[in-house]
Amino acid sequence: MRWENLTDSGHERATDPALFDADAVTTRTFDTPEFRGITFHEVRARSILNRVPGASRMPFEWTVNPYRGCTHACVYCFARKTHSYLDLDTGLGFDSQIVVKVNAPELLRRQLASRRWQGEHVAMGTNVDCYQRAEGRYRLMPGIIAALTERANPFSILTKGTLILRDLDLLTRAARVTDVGISVSVGFTDPDLWRTVEPGTPAPERRLEVVRTLGEHGIGCGVLMAPVIPFLSDQPDRLRATVRAIAASGATSVTPLVLHLRPGAREWFMAWLAAHHPHLVRRYERLYAEGAYAPKWYQRRITRQVHDLAREYGIGPAGAGMPRRIARPGPAGPAPSEPTQLSLI
Repeated sequence: MRWENLTDSGHERATDPALFDADAVTTRTFDTPEFRGITFHEVRARSILNRVPGASRMPFEWTVNPYRGCTHACVYCFARKTHSYLDLDTGLGFDSQIVVKVNAPELLRRQLASRRWQGEHVAMGTNVDCYQRAEGRYRLMPGIIAALTERANPFSILTKGTLILRDLDLLTRAARVTDVGISVSVGFTDPDLWRTVEPGTPAPERRLEVVRTLGEHGIGCGVLMAPVIPFLSDQPDRLRATVRAIAASGATSVTPLVLHLRPGAREWFMAWLAAHHPHLVRRYERLYAEGAYAPKWYQRRITRQVHDLAREYGIGPAGAGMPRRIARPGPAGPAPSEPTQLSLI
């Protein structure tokens, strides 16, 4: 997807004549501490519902991504490669050049009203975090949640952001009329590892407080324990500490996911590893010699350990690596204008 596919105009220009169209893209910077050094490219997208390729390993067919690039700056983020499709840097550029689809709510409302739309499940936060810092300024998610609620369209959200609590009332209202799933991503609780590998995210304990708060308001929340980072967060005592903290938060489930290193993310992560843990570089080269994923035996070992710990601490069955749906806490609202059906891979 190039810039012309993100905009209404089909042209390219703006700050860089090769990339942006001045009529379709507005580039902004904000002189506030939380946004210093970050550039926002505001675009009017042509489409907001994205179909997941059939070959994908994801257990859903449709996504909504109001942002591209992410100030969470997780060194392992698999979505880094997508910035190269826009001729943007997948390293620091991914962390600081944020594309904002400013018309996302109105566009989603229009697409959901189409006769062709069959009310399939919509997943959010599966590419970059929809509750990253930019959302505090642009406030796209309230309109997106409202559009889905109006159609009683099932949806799920995966986030590392505490800002989701701002929309607690909207999520509660949505859960009365459709299936809503919330998962928070917490791969580990070690503070030193967090500060270096996820520097732009809220601390793990703050994310687990989100899980607790959602549960107190009747919205069950699962935890995607991702990523489990080989040789850094996979030791038995660290796995135990993380699962224990997840259980204490009241999470409905815990789903472990071992680090995967796709092109774009792999180069950035390995550079980070060489700078912070040079003694592990050769071990990673061997472990990931066959591609983006750790060997099956390693993944099975981690999954087994986490599941055993989850049972020990009384957490419910693990999910399938995606935000879990929750039961509607109140009486069903008005039926959608088209059939609402959950379509998962």
